[in-house]
Amino acid sequence: MSDHYQDEDQLPEDDAPPSHDAGRARRRRPLWLRLASFAITAGFIAAALLVFVTIPKLQRDIEAGPASALALTVLDADGNEIGSRGGSTAPIVPLAELPPYLVKAFLATEDRRFYSHFGIDLHGVARAMWANLRSGGFVEGGSTITQQLAKNLYLDSDRTLWRKAQEALIALWLESNYTKDEILTLYLNRVYMGAGNYGIDAAAHYYFGKSARDVSLPEAAVLAGLPKAPSRFAPTNDLALAQARAAVVLDRLVDTGDLTPAEAAEARAHPAVVAARDKRDGPQYFVDWVAGEVRQLLPEASGRLTVHTTLNPKRQRAAEEAIAAALKNDGGGRHVGQGAAIALAPNGAILAMIGGKSYLESQFNRATQAERQPGSAFKAVVYLAALEQGMTPFSEIEDSPVALGEWAPQNSNAKFAGTVTLADALARSINTVAVKLAERVGVKAIANTAARLGISSPIQSNLSIALGSSEVTLLELTSAYSTFATDGRRAIPFGVTEIVSLDGETLYKNTPASVRVTDETYAHQMTYMLRRVVTSGTGLRADPGDRAAAGKTGTSQDNRDAWFVGYTANETVGVWFGNDDNSATKGAAGGNFAALAWRNYMKASQKGVPPSPLPGADDAMPVAREQQRTPIKGFLSQLADLFSAAPRLEEDSNLSSGPRRDAGGLQTGGGRPK
Repeated sequence: MSDHYQDEDQLPEDDAPPSHDAGRARRRRPLWLRLASFAITAGFIAAALLVFVTIPKLQRDIEAGPASALALTVLDADGNEIGSRGGSTAPIVPLAELPPYLVKAFLATEDRRFYSHFGIDLHGVARAMWANLRSGGFVEGGSTITQQLAKNLYLDSDRTLWRKAQEALIALWLESNYTKDEILTLYLNRVYMGAGNYGIDAAAHYYFGKSARDVSLPEAAVLAGLPKAPSRFAPTNDLALAQARAAVVLDRLVDTGDLTPAEAAEARAHPAVVAARDKRDGPQYFVDWVAGEVRQLLPEASGRLTVHTTLNPKRQRAAEEAIAAALKNDGGGRHVGQGAAIALAPNGAILAMIGGKSYLESQFNRATQAERQPGSAFKAVVYLAALEQGMTPFSEIEDSPVALGEWAPQNSNAKFAGTVTLADALARSINTVAVKLAERVGVKAIANTAARLGISSPIQSNLSIALGSSEVTLLELTSAYSTFATDGRRAIPFGVTEIVSLDGETLYKNTPASVRVTDETYAHQMTYMLRRVVTSGTGLRADPGDRAAAGKTGTSQDNRDAWFVGYTANETVGVWFGNDDNSATKGAAGGNFAALAWRNYMKASQKGVPPSPLPGADDAMPVAREQQRTPIKGFLSQLADLFSAAPRLEEDSNLSSGPRRDAGGLQTGGGRPK
């Protein structure tokens, strides 16, 4: 019985409770086994995410068509294309509408077994692995057209195992949901083709000026060679390299039997060439500026847009040539590295824009972005404020020493002329008179006048602004001067006239408008005085000779900046010269350097244009010559501390041929980006 009792007391072996040793054994499972289990679980989760999240989004993207990123084609005033910005796309071209040799060229180059594999080419993968092993690096990917489409539609270009796994899974989904022809159509209309172009039709228009439907065999070979390295093989970057790559494509077409050797030889004998386009890089500063304007005018815009602009080809070329001539040979040995120019029509339209010596070397736009000290070119703002407070061009003022603390602005010849009229003082760019006028009208009034004229850069709150210590952009100052030429009305500068969508819808149309910012009488009086700057003052070298012109020179400390801003009845133009590092030039000044470039531009720009009257330029002033003989004196002593630390200033030289200085001691700004 005891044995029987013992037998009944024992449980079957399979039902025995786990021992402590068994638990410890489970806890001691190998690390690799636990990692493998985690990887399998993570794989299932990733697959689920791919099926339930990625695939639905991918399907929506395919149905929505190509991404509608903003793409701009910019035209000048004559309708000629001068540049493009953003990714360029085109409407989908069906496979049946493409030349057979174009489709076969892509298949022969990118995926020969496209119509026989299931989205992943195992033979291609094996070949790529062998090539990578032999090279010791990643030299070949083995991706099919379906896998490339998966990457283009949803993935980035990272070469990681996870990305390749995603690519493979999406490729399988594409193959199971779309026909081969549908996949190939999507690929050809989505693949990146260099120079910001997506799809073969956008690329064909950009490189060859025609639709993909009409490309020749040599052109088709160039297009088919692009996906491997779009930027490197782009024919606009290196035509010879693109043609060599096209020859490889032709060889592959021969290998696949799609071309005979004779046909390939004929195509090689007549290689593709890119469509003719303007090679000048000067307009590209303007194109950049216009792209920024479009984003402000239409912040929600997307897709391909055509932007019509105000840029005048004749005036743009004249500006490019004038600036290039001035900068040639280091500015004629004057150590001048950069120049900029702006030309405005009376209605505010930008006729020409030069942002620097070379757009290819530097895309920084010195006409719109660089803030520099204008020197005596700012005096026009001071004089306008004085006119608005009751003075006239014939009001008299003493050219005598000025001292505020340790700051004592000097005239270039260290002499004083005694009693002078405002017109004479401006023509000769007398510094002491400008400072006295600033003290009389007040710094706040000058700042307000500058703001009304369109100068938005901050204006310092001290009397040194009378000599141009506050930095401004060339566009701001040129726009301010345009007010004098248009009877006291200021038009906001603009470059975009119309924006049209791909289907022809007008999304924006500019209506030029102006606002009165000063009385017509004051504008004419300013023209009267600025005209004398050109005929007998510091701007003598700017006189175009065949028509009335008015303007002002400006030179900053140590000749770091040279300006001339002036106008005729037809346009207002500003030019600037200097160095990006704010280093001093060798005597380049507003009167002997910038004025010459301004005249050269104006003579080329106005060639063949009949002269028009410039209101205020003659002696028939709209005010009586009632001279104000009361001397300007009685400076506020409490202002002295504002200038106790300011260095000396000097004016533009009158008519000397040597260096001219009109801000001999102001702290310079260095051309900070605005």
